[in-house]
Amino acid sequence: MRALDLVIVGGGLAGGLSALALRRRRPDVRLLLVEPGSSIGGNHLWSFFESDVAPGNRWLTDPLVGHRWPAYEVLFPAHRRHLDQVYQTIESEALDRAVRAALAPDEIMQAEVTSLGPTHVLLADGRRIEAPAVLDARGGKAEGLELGWQKFVGQLLTIPQGHGLAHPIVMDATVEQHDGYRFVYCLPFSPTELFVEDTYYSDGPEIDHDLLATRIGDYAAARGWQVASRSREEQGALPVVTGGDFDRLWPKHDPVARAGARGGFFHPLTSYSLPDAVRFAVWLADKAPLDGRLGAATRARARRHWKRGAFYRLLTALLFHAADPHQRYLVLERFYRLSGPLIARFYAGTSTGLDKARVLSGKPPVPFFRALRVLKDSL
Repeated sequence: MRALDLVIVGGGLAGGLSALALRRRRPDVRLLLVEPGSSIGGNHLWSFFESDVAPGNRWLTDPLVGHRWPAYEVLFPAHRRHLDQVYQTIESEALDRAVRAALAPDEIMQAEVTSLGPTHVLLADGRRIEAPAVLDARGGKAEGLELGWQKFVGQLLTIPQGHGLAHPIVMDATVEQHDGYRFVYCLPFSPTELFVEDTYYSDGPEIDHDLLATRIGDYAAARGWQVASRSREEQGALPVVTGGDFDRLWPKHDPVARAGARGGFFHPLTSYSLPDAVRFAVWLADKAPLDGRLGAATRARARRHWKRGAFYRLLTALLFHAADPHQRYLVLERFYRLSGPLIARFYAGTSTGLDKARVLSGKPPVPFFRALRVLKDSL
């Protein structure tokens, strides 16, 4: 095995973007990306607002974007809104191509990792890899977290006669409510191709795939779309955080550097991970110490992120613990009456103090005394 400076374990969004950023900014770094799957990024679509990524960091995401729209819509029982904010989607295939183009073949290893430490990785076949720094970018951990779930099934529909959508529908909450807050999400990839996702903010992560696939078909039929075929499919259950203890999520005595969901680098309410993955990757490439200090540096960054997320965890707690499950949509319905810039900062995780006051002001769209109890428990 050649000499290495850094091993990244996990080739998902966080690991893949970190590898791309390092190769771009620090081409001298001797890097190895270890991923058990056959592709970098798996099978995913990552959609985000242009404002989620700082202009100075878009060099990392712009080459990956496969679909881009100048605006989007939301639909609720009480109102419908068009927002002139750029929305875009990255397909995991684009991340896979970009990483393989940027890294040499011997810098990507398909292998299972059984254990790791701050300076070593042990593979399932018994091989041991040593490096001054190891970054654990595998899937998330939930120790110490109080969770709800955002779960979904999405399918790419081919509609030969056309679907008629010019912009994404980020939330259509006019559908019948089931299993918490339900909405349908639509991305028009072409005039005849539409990615439709049936999504729920639910108390549990269980997914009835066949039921949700049927509801996608029912939604298309109600819209008058004649579906010729269904192809690309994605499903998942992403954690949303109502509370917890950071020191249990990432104990002080754990010296291994973390990235992505494993370090808690995601939005507590939306479960969006791309904005934080981009910020982390650029920081790693520009400022992080790629040596024995990396574990402490990433943990300190994760703790700051946890503290900044307190407001969003409070809102998640209000959504899950103060609202009746079938009326959770009222929280989002009210939220989408606020200003466009405030909404953009919310999704980016950069809400100002005035934004937070505006979100919490006025009559709450949940039972008042339940809201008071959640607020008290959050103090």
